Amino acid sequence: MIIGIPKESLTGETRVAILPAEVKKLSSDLLKFKIESGAGNGSFIADEIYAESGAEIVSDVYSDSDLIIRINPPTEEELSKLNNGTCLISLLAPFTNHALVNQLAEKNISSYCLELIPRSTYAQSMDVLSSQATVGGYRAVLNAASHLSKFFPMLMTPAGTIKPSTVLVIGAGVAGLQAIATAKRLGAKVEAFDVRPVAREQVESLGAKFLYMDLDDSAETDSGYAVEMNEEFIRKEMELLHDAAKRVDAIITTALIFGRPAPILIKDYMVNDMQPGSCIIDMAAENGGNCELTKPGEIIHHNGVTIDGTLNLPAQVPYHASQMLSKNISKLLTEVIEDGKIKFDLENDIIKGCLVTHEKNIIHEMTKNIIEGNT
Repeated sequence: MIIGIPKESLTGETRVAILPAEVKKLSSDLLKFKIESGAGNGSFIADEIYAESGAEIVSDVYSDSDLIIRINPPTEEELSKLNNGTCLISLLAPFTNHALVNQLAEKNISSYCLELIPRSTYAQSMDVLSSQATVGGYRAVLNAASHLSKFFPMLMTPAGTIKPSTVLVIGAGVAGLQAIATAKRLGAKVEAFDVRPVAREQVESLGAKFLYMDLDDSAETDSGYAVEMNEEFIRKEMELLHDAAKRVDAIITTALIFGRPAPILIKDYMVNDMQPGSCIIDMAAENGGNCELTKPGEIIHHNGVTIDGTLNLPAQVPYHASQMLSKNISKLLTEVIEDGKIKFDLENDIIKGCLVTHEKNIIHEMTKNIIEGNT
């Protein structure tokens, strides 16, 4: 079987799906890798390193590959290059990218969706979303520090004592917890808020102050995802966040509801009341943003406040982001490939959880129901 790794075409993408270490580990008489020339350049990995690991460097990985592995969903042009009856492993955004899912089914492409890998203890090593959220949370804090005109840590100097910056992290999932930990390491005073009751203990274990509200267990699903709350809860939440926004130097927002647009948590009036020179790093920008004024993909200034809607933060830390992705995908490959062939065993929880299209059908039930409900 031939596995093809194309060069990512998304503007600003620097990551690569598989590193040479995993190519060397997985290659065998039954499993060969073809790498598109230049695929690793953004992560500072030359073609020669891939060649030394046993991969073949080619200009076209689509023509004879049985499995294509990529990070971002394929474009129309890339989709046209996929041979009918082959397999794809990629991020797909299936709950919103309906046209792509339908086209994959029509072309008889069996597609494994990286977003849908079950969030179970067994599948932790394959969890691409968590690994990349870790990278994004780290980078968000560095970007906040670069926007501020202040030091993060408290300093005792001959010129006097400099107070530490205060950072508010909204959302204490994987990205939020990494942001908290990174901001603390840089010496900032950190506060955090999350609607999920379990988050308080996690936040405080990292040395941050938890902004407390009367929380309800219904604020999260059985899988640990946040859910939308009622109007009274939202009103209290807005009051709490407005009060915090007035006094903090930086806000990092990470709040997402799986498969839905990002909730608006920082309203325009809150930004108007923030201190001049402060900043917002909106990690939810790819889903519309948690700040009402965020412009996805742009860094803007509003009344002296910097609002950073930069997309794809993990691409700003390409080597380690790629390293984590590569290990995630390598673990997934050991689950779905046996004796040089791809398995489609729906009794396997991993395969059942992330196989979206197969044999010209959409077989992932939730994806199928959402698409059928919108047609």
